[in-house]
Amino acid sequence: MGKRMRREKSICCCNSPLAGFSWYEEDIWTEIAKHLDGKSLVMLGTTNKWFHCLIMEDSIWKFACLRDLQLPEPQHTFLNWIKLYASAFDGSHSFMFRQQEKHIDWMRIGAFFLDSPIALLAEKLSCPLKIPQGENLGKTLESCGFCILNNIKTGIWIADLQLVRCPVCDLNTCDGTMQTLDARHIELFLSEGYRDGSWEYQIIGSHDIKKHADGASAGIFDIKHLNDSSTSEIFNLKSWVGKPNDWQPKAMITLHAVAINTNLQENEGLHVKYQAMKAGPDGEVVSLRISQQLL
Repeated sequence: MGKRMRREKSICCCNSPLAGFSWYEEDIWTEIAKHLDGKSLVMLGTTNKWFHCLIMEDSIWKFACLRDLQLPEPQHTFLNWIKLYASAFDGSHSFMFRQQEKHIDWMRIGAFFLDSPIALLAEKLSCPLKIPQGENLGKTLESCGFCILNNIKTGIWIADLQLVRCPVCDLNTCDGTMQTLDARHIELFLSEGYRDGSWEYQIIGSHDIKKHADGASAGIFDIKHLNDSSTSEIFNLKSWVGKPNDWQPKAMITLHAVAINTNLQENEGLHVKYQAMKAGPDGEVVSLRISQQLL
């Protein structure tokens, strides 16, 4: 009879690197989830019920949202980060909800904080910005090129640059002679008043620059942080504004401000318009627009 071979170790005693590893370690997968984008998180959540419950944790989507918006931890508390993430990164912008026929193109600039309820809207990016005392809105616009707006909803704001057809033009061949710095509170697209159309933009100021303009500029600043070193980067125009023969729009965003600039060819001036949307008649301001149209 043949000799029976003796087994040195049983199979269950193998030295596999996976020994002792559980596929359902919540802490491990929570850490892995921090390195996944939104699409990958959704795909992981469809694997099974355990992963679905894990991925639906609000803390995971909060981390992903702040990471992709490139923002630190906010002072304000927000609810349902998965919906906030979707509304920020699903390709939605304000002209998709209204005036789609006027919209031509858009560019995501980024996100910033408005910590105080007072914002400064400017069409001139010159420093220092001196705030006059005792002047009405019209005089301030004419003399300084900016206005002060109160009752802003604080928190995270998302900024886009929109290119739209001029309001008086119905031609499909219009090249789009109006650009808009469009900023909104991160919760705006989730608000019923916005989605059902009951909240509308109101013109809060406008005026004409009746001479050649080298560029169309606009900025939104948290007045509390107007003198911060990070905000001052916006006024260093040479660091981000295009050279005189560069016609592509440029944008700059800091922790508490955002600005845009587009160099212009020979022109006869600009019509500048400031708009604000409130959350109801007596509500806070939840969206801002600064539009510039060639005369």
